[in-house]
Amino acid sequence: MSGSQQNIKTMKPQSKAKAARLILGNEAIAEAAIEAGVNYAAGYPGTPSSEIIQTLANQAEKFNLRVEWSTNEKVAAEGAAAAAVAGLRSLVSMKNAGLSVALDFLTHLSLTGIGKRGGSMVVVVCDDPDAHSSGDETDSRWLSRFSYAPMLEPSSIDEAKRIISWAFHLSQEFACHVMVRSYTRLSHASALVKPGKKARHKAKPATDSSLSLTPYLARPAHGRTLARLAIFLTYFENSPYNAYEGPDDPDLIVVASGSGVNCARDAIDIMGLENKIGLLKIVTIWPFPESLILKILPKAKRVLVAEEVDPYLEVHVNAALNRCDGRRIKVFGRETGHIEPYGEITPERVCTAIAQILRVKFRLRSSEYQAQIDTNAEPLLINRGLSWCPGCPHRASFWAIERAIKKDGRDAYIIGDIGCYTLDVFPGGKGQMKLLHAMGSGAGLASGLGRLTSFGYKHPIISICGDSTFFHASMPALINAVHNDSHFVQVILDNEATAMTGFQPHPGISLNAVGQPAPRIKMEDLCQAMGAQVVVADPFDLKETTRIMRDLLRRDQGVQVLILRRTCELLRMKQTRKIPFSVSIDPERCRGRKCGFCLQQFQCPAFDIKLETEQPYIRSDMCSGCGVCVQICPSKAILKKEQIQY
Repeated sequence: MSGSQQNIKTMKPQSKAKAARLILGNEAIAEAAIEAGVNYAAGYPGTPSSEIIQTLANQAEKFNLRVEWSTNEKVAAEGAAAAAVAGLRSLVSMKNAGLSVALDFLTHLSLTGIGKRGGSMVVVVCDDPDAHSSGDETDSRWLSRFSYAPMLEPSSIDEAKRIISWAFHLSQEFACHVMVRSYTRLSHASALVKPGKKARHKAKPATDSSLSLTPYLARPAHGRTLARLAIFLTYFENSPYNAYEGPDDPDLIVVASGSGVNCARDAIDIMGLENKIGLLKIVTIWPFPESLILKILPKAKRVLVAEEVDPYLEVHVNAALNRCDGRRIKVFGRETGHIEPYGEITPERVCTAIAQILRVKFRLRSSEYQAQIDTNAEPLLINRGLSWCPGCPHRASFWAIERAIKKDGRDAYIIGDIGCYTLDVFPGGKGQMKLLHAMGSGAGLASGLGRLTSFGYKHPIISICGDSTFFHASMPALINAVHNDSHFVQVILDNEATAMTGFQPHPGISLNAVGQPAPRIKMEDLCQAMGAQVVVADPFDLKETTRIMRDLLRRDQGVQVLILRRTCELLRMKQTRKIPFSVSIDPERCRGRKCGFCLQQFQCPAFDIKLETEQPYIRSDMCSGCGVCVQICPSKAILKKEQIQY
């Protein structure tokens, strides 16, 4: 019996087999972790990974799990590693950007391993090819090699369930963490998944302190890590998850992983070339199964690599073939320009590449059909854009900030961060943020700009972050700013949730991941302890917030912190089940399109216009009843009435 099996006790099957359910890929990953006997799970919310921890949190009480939304990804990884070192089974999840935050720790963890107490640790990173909900589309596959961590990449939801189980097995067998790469089209796809048997890992953490895990001295630890990866490679070379399908003597072989596998299958089927093209699926991303490549690819003289974002597979396939005598096989892919060098892989991209390589005529759509698309598609598609929700406190906050800057008259420079407030840079926002990078970068950039007065920099500086971002990454930058005598205004938009990714809790509210009461960390107390001057205001009070902001801009030294606190409107509606005000427009006072202030400046989605009269009105089915718009109408045409129940 292997080491990974000794501590597993299979539960008795229920009398009735459970039916398959339609669930998200992320939910399937979480279910697989439960079935594998996970004891501890942690993460930080980030699309497309968020549903993994949320699903586990929903099952925490039933399966006696410890689940948390950590302050950031590094802390989440450290907590999961501690559980694994103690002998438990742990999982940590994050998006591609979050892996960069956790990487310092994970790189060291690869050198030490997690010890021989029977624990295991799986790191799930969810990439976002085409940057659907991210600032970039970084490819995490390189980082597994960079950090000496084995990585697996499933190509379907069903395979993801099996891969998670195997990852726990490998982690326990080799006493190290194992990475699993998901991606948007897997994490947020849905499939019918049949529940498996639940396993229970003996959750008895070690109590002695004899185990010493330190990467210092790093040199011998590095050698041991490379030796471990060499053993992993023997497993990966013979893994049944890597598979070839197709003819014995193909004209072309497509090498693919992840989403590329299904896109390649679709392309081969669409083109009717099943008898001419083979497909080699790679699941074991690192260590790369070079011997498998050298065994399969000589079946053909031409190879197409179908993958997303970076030419990771293409680079490793070329490297393997370069070490093979003769090198008579031509490799095509992103580096050769046969597939676009960025973004998601699609069946159409694979079809186009195959047609070019095999020199066959192929049109995905007939010329008549394409002409119809080009002629009719645009008028039929409504560009809804991205905008804050009706009643969102951020709309009021940015309105007040804009007014304060105009009254100050010195053209303040605004630096942003990552959260719902990022929507300011889209057409539905005010377009005030000029620098926007990673979580916590707003305060860090402001800290740098705030020290440039000696070089003649005279613009006031405003940094904007959210409440969850403040705890995640802004605090170190604020400490740095105070200590190094920087000067700027830090605005913290506190809507009492990690709203952009699904309203997960954070240290600033009094609930934890599983909905239990938890100590609330007051950000105003933290900022004051850092040495910053702190003011708390309600963004819905536009006049007072504008006055406070203008006053803070006039202060000529130190870090000023303005906390604009108002519960996210979507949360408030769920909690109170009431609309604060019934809001309407008085047609006698309203100047219509001649003014257009509410439609063009405030831009709340609840505002609309009657085409026949060109008269603005408020849609009752969208209005949240916040009443903020009453304060902005220059004609005093927007009216509000008493609270109503719904």
